[in-house]
Amino acid sequence: MAALMDTRLLLRKIKDLRCLTPRRNRVKAKWAGSLPKHPASSLALQNFDATYGHQLGEQRWPSVRVSLLSERKYGALLNGFSADEAVVGELEAQGCRDFIVNTDHQDGGAKSEGRTEEEYTDVSQELPPPRLSPNIKCLVFPRADITRFKPTRPDVYGLRSYYLMDAASILPCLALDVQEGHCVLDLCAAPGGKTLALLQTPEIRFLCVNDMSVSRTSRLKKVIDSYIPKELKGRLRVTSEDGTKWGEIEKDVFDRVLVDVPCTTDRHSVLEDDNNIFNRSRTKERRMLPQLQMELLLAGIEAARPGGEIVYSTCTLSQLQNQYVVEQAIHLARENLGIHLQVLDLRPLTRLFSNTFTFAPDLALGEMVLPHLTANFGPIYMCKLRKMV
Repeated sequence: MAALMDTRLLLRKIKDLRCLTPRRNRVKAKWAGSLPKHPASSLALQNFDATYGHQLGEQRWPSVRVSLLSERKYGALLNGFSADEAVVGELEAQGCRDFIVNTDHQDGGAKSEGRTEEEYTDVSQELPPPRLSPNIKCLVFPRADITRFKPTRPDVYGLRSYYLMDAASILPCLALDVQEGHCVLDLCAAPGGKTLALLQTPEIRFLCVNDMSVSRTSRLKKVIDSYIPKELKGRLRVTSEDGTKWGEIEKDVFDRVLVDVPCTTDRHSVLEDDNNIFNRSRTKERRMLPQLQMELLLAGIEAARPGGEIVYSTCTLSQLQNQYVVEQAIHLARENLGIHLQVLDLRPLTRLFSNTFTFAPDLALGEMVLPHLTANFGPIYMCKLRKMV
């Protein structure tokens, strides 16, 4: 009986509180009828189950799936221009390590010379370990450690000490192999993490960063202002042009070109409904992605000088947006533009970082970081091409 009385008193208090709540702030269940019946994130997961389940197989997809739905790991890209000298010690005291510097370079050897478009599956001879810029530093927590990084703080000059990003996103910048005096193009640069990584390389003579979205370019400029001193902006140009037209703007100019294209952004697509490309209103845009990606890659190929190198990258597992885009671009560059390309083997790079990331085995073209619960980075796909003289 006492329990019954307590329940009645509780219900009465709830009713009294409801009466005190302004009518405009009361939530009725029927209002939720306007919510989408099939959220974009749910549609994305259904699509991935059908496509990636077949692509990755029954043994690998369930593990990747649960990793995509789990909290991702980040890396702290150190800003070499910041005056905060204590930040490295603070991060290392928390258990972080620089996955680039603290790597055994002796394990970086891999087989296969740079491969032509007809022979990119042929493995023939030893490749030397990749050259890595000593100025690009990225700290990560150990495998299976999901500790979050604290927000970075500005130094006495207003520059932030590190930039939080998916550590696997550094790999395309390392694969680009920027050398002294190089002129570099970052064709789809926003939000700016890869741009910051490239700017850490003092050998860069000039860096052009572009994004066709005006709003994303504004965000990119804010990132640059927060990390790069004013005196270094003389070797930097920020533009907001249609990247697919870059071959008409600057042809045969750049020593290195990074083409990090818009894609389905798999991890965002399964976790967020806002700005999700699987929203029904964006169906046409999503279906046109491979065409856009191919046009951007072809523009990047045209922008590279003869002998220059191009890295194509995405953050999706999709073969249609990865391997097939590269294959089609190689074919069209040869047939329509008279440009022959060499596919360069990235396995020396992936073997170097196999203790930090989980890489997809036996890809026919390029390399890919697979999300894994103990190392929940990615997905990141990358393929490197050389424009033949």
